[in-house]
Amino acid sequence: MRKGISVAILTAGILAGVCQLPAMATGGEVVSMRRLTEQEYRNSIGDIFGKDIVVQGVFEPGKRIGGLIEASAAILSVTPVGFDSYSKMADSIAMQATSEKARDRLISCKPGSASQPDDACAAQTFNHYGRMLFRRPLTSDELQSRVKLAASMTTASGSFYAGLRYGLASLLQSSNFLFRVEVAVASGSNDYTLDAYSRAARLSYLFWNTTPDPELLKAAQTNQLASPAGLSAQIDRLMASPRLDNGMRAFFSDMLQLDNFDNVSKDSLLYPKWSVQLAAAAREETLRTTIALALHENGDMRELMTTPKTYINRNLAAIYGVPFDFDADWVPLTFTPQQGRSGIITQISMLSMFSHPGRSSPTERGVALMDIFLCEPTPTPPNNVDFSAVNDTNGPLRTVRERLMAHATNPACASCHTHSDPIGLSLEGFDTIGRPRSTENGKLIDVSATIQGKSFVGAQGLGRFLHDNPKYPACVARKLYSYAKGVDSEDVVAREFKADTKAFGDSGYRIRNLLKAVTESEEFFRAVPPVGTAKSTRLASQ
Repeated sequence: MRKGISVAILTAGILAGVCQLPAMATGGEVVSMRRLTEQEYRNSIGDIFGKDIVVQGVFEPGKRIGGLIEASAAILSVTPVGFDSYSKMADSIAMQATSEKARDRLISCKPGSASQPDDACAAQTFNHYGRMLFRRPLTSDELQSRVKLAASMTTASGSFYAGLRYGLASLLQSSNFLFRVEVAVASGSNDYTLDAYSRAARLSYLFWNTTPDPELLKAAQTNQLASPAGLSAQIDRLMASPRLDNGMRAFFSDMLQLDNFDNVSKDSLLYPKWSVQLAAAAREETLRTTIALALHENGDMRELMTTPKTYINRNLAAIYGVPFDFDADWVPLTFTPQQGRSGIITQISMLSMFSHPGRSSPTERGVALMDIFLCEPTPTPPNNVDFSAVNDTNGPLRTVRERLMAHATNPACASCHTHSDPIGLSLEGFDTIGRPRSTENGKLIDVSATIQGKSFVGAQGLGRFLHDNPKYPACVARKLYSYAKGVDSEDVVAREFKADTKAFGDSGYRIRNLLKAVTESEEFFRAVPPVGTAKSTRLASQ
């Protein structure tokens, strides 16, 4: 390969890839561009090219908005550093796909000459992969630009497959792949609704956390997704697949803020059992518990707050203080009432993510649980707040409850602390890594709490309080609706998903019923066109 061709792909990418305006084969208005998450990217590549394709590179992080990282996808761009990383990943993936090892499996046509351009074979390849990568058919201009690029690179390198590699790479680094470009079409005099291919992508990434499969793309092509019957049939098919686990794991990981484990650290001298492996196991425990109850058992989602059932491995058993004499990596476990556990709120994940490295934090735990489960975010404290009373662990105030009470005597602090601290104080029976305890600095821990006029004691009392609180299932419905549409949950108007919430409750709070209600509603695909619609944002072919 000649030196300098690697630079050509970057130049071609700038001209025909990330920096180009999205285009559609049919008219419409771009109403949203949602950047793929790392897992969405990896899953899409695996489904399109095969699980043996290695994806290596640095992905730019998302930002949590309204309790969800997915909500930031519609406002995120690609920085110069991110563009460089995406370009390198695109070239690596394309190189693997066109290698001698993979080309017989992934390239369906043979060129007339391995050293000369073959526009027909190149067009066939780009049409096939372009449709899957862009989640819609390529426009004529999009196709021809790749065919010309491939021919040029073939001539420069003397290899048809080298040219094909660069054409594929330009598809992989295009904004049409890196972003889920959602396009709306007019529906009535003032309404807009997502077009068929945008509907397909929204459904697929919600249910399976990956790109639409051929059957879903065909349903979009034949306009089946525009009819209630056709839409319902595809929703039922997607939900019947075991791949629904992937989509719901992504949703619950986001809703439960399990990405916080990326930044959790513990004092190794005080907590030598804490490790990267333990953190990964704790995250997996919560996802297994949630998916088992919500999907496999089709259970009442409120029971996540109270269930004694979980799944553990050897690392977790050491923290929970239970024997582990099994050959399997993961085994089910049912806590006894005497162990004081209550659903996922007392799993190691929730207790350790929202604590300090060397001690628990009722405030952090309370703030997190109020936001995650009740959709009641706590305001950020003023910059001039004095936290010395709370942080003075060597003073006369021996327990965190005493220190918080002293801190909350400040009127500026009281409103926030009375909002979130009771939940956290009821969980003080567990230390910063989730081990049970009954004393702090030699004093018996008080785990009683009163919130919103209701009094309860300990984690099990908190679990029952959340289970019975109508705000909890309403929050689940709000978060799922917001996650699926990629919008800020705090900006969502309740009437948008009122019918979905009712269907959720009528079903006994089954997540499958909520999914069905959300995705079959007209509101789910309704779109607000950008300002200056018609002329200023009308899409044009490249």
